[in-house]
Amino acid sequence: MLEQSLPAIVVDGVSKTFALPHERVHTLKEKALHPFRRTTHETLHALRDVSFAVAPGEFFGIVGRNGSGKSTLLKCLAGIYATDAGRIYVQGRMSTFIELGVGFNPDLPARENVMINATMLGLTTREAKRRFDRIIDFAELHDFVDLKLKNYSSGMLVRLAFSVMIQVDAEILLIDEVLAVGDAAFQQKCFEEFQRIRRSGATVLLVTHDMGATQRFCDRAMLLEHGRQAEIGEPERVGMRYMQLNFDAEARAEEEAEAAGAEAGSVESGAEAPTEQQELRVGDRRAEILESWFEDAHGKRATVIVSGAPCTFRTRVRFNERLEDPLFGVNLHNSDDVHVWGANNLYEAKAGIFEAGEEIVFEVAFCNVLAPDRYFASPAVANAGAGMAWHDQRSRLAALMVTGTQQTGGLVDLPFQFTIGRSGAAAAEAEQRVP
Repeated sequence: MLEQSLPAIVVDGVSKTFALPHERVHTLKEKALHPFRRTTHETLHALRDVSFAVAPGEFFGIVGRNGSGKSTLLKCLAGIYATDAGRIYVQGRMSTFIELGVGFNPDLPARENVMINATMLGLTTREAKRRFDRIIDFAELHDFVDLKLKNYSSGMLVRLAFSVMIQVDAEILLIDEVLAVGDAAFQQKCFEEFQRIRRSGATVLLVTHDMGATQRFCDRAMLLEHGRQAEIGEPERVGMRYMQLNFDAEARAEEEAEAAGAEAGSVESGAEAPTEQQELRVGDRRAEILESWFEDAHGKRATVIVSGAPCTFRTRVRFNERLEDPLFGVNLHNSDDVHVWGANNLYEAKAGIFEAGEEIVFEVAFCNVLAPDRYFASPAVANAGAGMAWHDQRSRLAALMVTGTQQTGGLVDLPFQFTIGRSGAAAAEAEQRVP
């Protein structure tokens, strides 16, 4: 009874660093020519004081951007890497799926590799032989069992490795990015296998970039950022934090690239070369759009908003001439430049008269049902009575990143309720089957 109450995994203050040499000596000749050359190193802190515990039977997700320390953590748990500080406690037999093809001999066919790998993971030779057909069935490699692994594609290799891992009766599974390789059909089989593993009561640590999978399968999740714990708790909250970190980094990279491009352009002489992302502006400037931005539910300017949350788009306009009943509007395009949505005051009450020098702000409040993606807003002011002649129209003036863990496959993520109803005869039959 006491053993059942103990955690399956405890990670206590684990840190791991790597020394990355700035220059490598590859040959004896180089060593002989430069016997006194000192090689300098750069220290990489892959993990910094990471602590958490996983209960028996828990499905625990580990998420983070590339280089955050996820795979290093799993390799420390598997005993591949020794930790520099802290301790790791594991209770139960462990099976690992950390790197594609680890433990496989490329010069041997699948038949021999399955036997060797299954034995390494703890099965007896007799048990490995008994489960061989099940492994090949799941991997769908009947026609390739006698083909050497060096001739396998990456998809075939990951199917074989994953099939071996799930046939081992381990109490703890460490799985690193299994859904990153393989076709859609195999990924669906993985999803179904994860459901079976959940029902079996095994403890699973899953490293993934798929926030939908994290929310679908994991009981809890942890976010790593630069080797540190940035968040731990409910998968949805962790997923949202991951998406925000990811998109904030992307936005910073774009800003740095734009700044570098602008600096280079100022040095070079000649006309400015247009780019795909360059803002286009048309109109007679009788009215002038000064700025546009998005605001969150609290009225604060925001560049990242969660799907499903209230949102407001605002644009500040200055009038250079007296205008009567102008048309205000905005169009939204996604990252594929698909027109997703537009709003204007064409069918609203008359806007009124605006004098030269006057400034106003028009706003469009809406419930953000947009699917996760980057969106660009193109505001406009026009003369509605003159064939939609533009006073000012600025494309891609404001950008918004919509985050979310659900993948809809569409342009919007509409809220909905889902019910399943039976016909009268089927419902009566179902009630009779209920004990």
